[in-house]
Amino acid sequence: MDKVKLLLVDDHAVFRDGIRALLGTYDDIDIVGEASDGKEAVAKVQEFAPDIVVMDIAMPGMDGIEATRQIKKKYPNVKVLVLTQYNNKENMISTVKAGAVGYMSKKAIGSQLVEAIHTIQKGELFLPPATVSVIVADYVQQARLKSYNGLTEREREILKLIAKGYTSRAIAEKLHISPKTISTHRAKLGKKLGLHGHTDLIKYAIRKDLVNI
Repeated sequence: MDKVKLLLVDDHAVFRDGIRALLGTYDDIDIVGEASDGKEAVAKVQEFAPDIVVMDIAMPGMDGIEATRQIKKKYPNVKVLVLTQYNNKENMISTVKAGAVGYMSKKAIGSQLVEAIHTIQKGELFLPPATVSVIVADYVQQARLKSYNGLTEREREILKLIAKGYTSRAIAEKLHISPKTISTHRAKLGKKLGLHGHTDLIKYAIRKDLVNI
C-alpha cells in the first residue's frame, strides 16, 4: 500500500516535532515536509506534492485559513486537515468554506489524528459532531437569509405584522385584504423560509431584527 504523504504546517517547531514523533511510528504515513506559516505552506505543497496538509490556523503572516484557500485553488486534489487550539464557530465555518475536509482540536491529538488522516485519505470528511452541528446551523441560517431576500414586499410586511402579534384577521383589516389571502401569504412564507408554524415565524422575524422585542 502506498504511503500517505503529509505536510506539517505549524509555527511552533516543538509542536511539529511532537507530531512527527507520533506519526513516525506508522509505516503507512510519510511526513515529506514542514512549514511554519501559510505562505511557506503553499510553496511547500508545490515542492513536495503531499496528499494531505495538516494545517494550523493561527500563524504569523498568512494564516491557515487563507493558506487552505490558496492550496485548494492551486492544487484541488490536495486535502487539508485543520488542527487547531481555537475551536470556535468562526474558525470551523471559515476553514470548511476555504476547502478543508477535516477539522480537529489539538487537544484530541493521538490515535484520533491517525484516524483523521486515514479517513481523509479515503476521500471522506473528518468533522467532529460539534463541528458538523455548527456548519449545518450556519448553512440553514444562510439559506433562510437568501430566502428572505426572495420575499415580496407584501410578504415581508405580513411577516413583520405577524411578529408584532397581529392575528390574520387583524392583518387583513390593516392591509385591506381578505383573511384567506393572509392565510395564503403565511403558507408561502413558511415554505420559502423553511419554517413551520406561527411561533417559528415570530422567532425568525426577531432574529432578522424585523421587530423589536
